[in-house]
Amino acid sequence: MSVLSVDDDLWCRRYHPSPTAKARLVCFPHAGGSAPFYLPVASALSPDVDVIAIQYPGRQERRAEQPLTDVDSLAERIHDLLLRQPSLPVTFFGHSLGATIAFETVRRLEAGGSPVTHLFASGRRAPSAHRNGGGNIHLRDDDGILTEVRRLNGTAASVLGDQELMRAALPSLRADYQAAETYRCAPDAVVGCPVTVLTGDTDPETTLPEARAWEQHTTGTCTVRTFPGGHFFITAHVGAINSLLREHFSQ
Repeated sequence: MSVLSVDDDLWCRRYHPSPTAKARLVCFPHAGGSAPFYLPVASALSPDVDVIAIQYPGRQERRAEQPLTDVDSLAERIHDLLLRQPSLPVTFFGHSLGATIAFETVRRLEAGGSPVTHLFASGRRAPSAHRNGGGNIHLRDDDGILTEVRRLNGTAASVLGDQELMRAALPSLRADYQAAETYRCAPDAVVGCPVTVLTGDTDPETTLPEARAWEQHTTGTCTVRTFPGGHFFITAHVGAINSLLREHFSQ
């Protein structure tokens, strides 16, 4: 293990540090999301689990930094910093774009001989399930991007109504959409860890067949759990998802 750096503290948010934790959960936010989205998870799993919420550059206290615009760059940076963390069995949880970044980070860790225990992929179709005709949101004007955010209902109404806050978030939103929409994955790209896919039954971004297609991308088991709701179904089912994670870490 390498010595932790200041850069690691920028990327990794520990809201409930626990020196006695026996396992680690790394959480990857959605497009336009930030580390505090996973505060309820950190609170629910502490002190048994060391919960790290990733903070991408270009948002909140990192707003002055240039956001990254491709999945590979994000995965490379996160892979490197995770290698410097104290050694514990590690599980990944990613929602939407975060699921894709988590998948690519697992691939890099496994290639270097650092296995991941489990991947929870939430609100995201399988890595190779590319939709024809899509992928232009990051090319829209500011109002077009904000319209998409409102359509998916992933931001609190109080924030959506604050034009100053939303305009400040636009650079990171655009960068995240560019990362999601330009990502391509070979059909034979796989991880070795088990994958649990969480999906909303009315999510316009992920059909059930697209969620099930994750089974093509793991040599381990693949389980799909469906919840009532759209793309941000997880905000309405925090308790159930935290229970699912507690069950996972109790095994």
